[in-house]
Amino acid sequence: MNNIKYYNDSLAYDFEMFMPKEKKAEPKDNIVVIPKANRASGVRRRSAAKAMSASAFSIMAAVFMLMALCGNIALRLEINEVNSEISDMKAAVAELDSEKTALEVEMQRRISYANIELEATQLGMKKMSKDQVVYIRVNDKDAAKTTDGEIVIAE
Repeated sequence: MNNIKYYNDSLAYDFEMFMPKEKKAEPKDNIVVIPKANRASGVRRRSAAKAMSASAFSIMAAVFMLMALCGNIALRLEINEVNSEISDMKAAVAELDSEKTALEVEMQRRISYANIELEATQLGMKKMSKDQVVYIRVNDKDAAKTTDGEIVIAE
């Protein structure tokens, strides 16, 4: 379509664009009519194909269910094995805890005050008496005299 003529002459309108278009006559196709007896056999074929696909679907569904069941059993076996390992580890931890408690009791028995006192008396040690205590008397509270004779004054 040439639009240049519309730009040159703005008063002219092409009304053919808005007119309904004529339909062209199409040649008729050759239509073959199938007898009704043949149509019924086609229906039987389709129903047989549907039955075949339904049976294939049911077989596939059964196989899928069997696979899911086997997978479930395998996973449960794995879970049971892991649970038995966990219970074995808990038993080992409990045994080690009891051994730790026994060792702590043995340690407390060995370092008890009575055992230390007995060991000290066997080595010739004795308890301190009052005559062994040496008191230091300081007149000036801010100063102290060391064994070297030096006087230390607190600031």
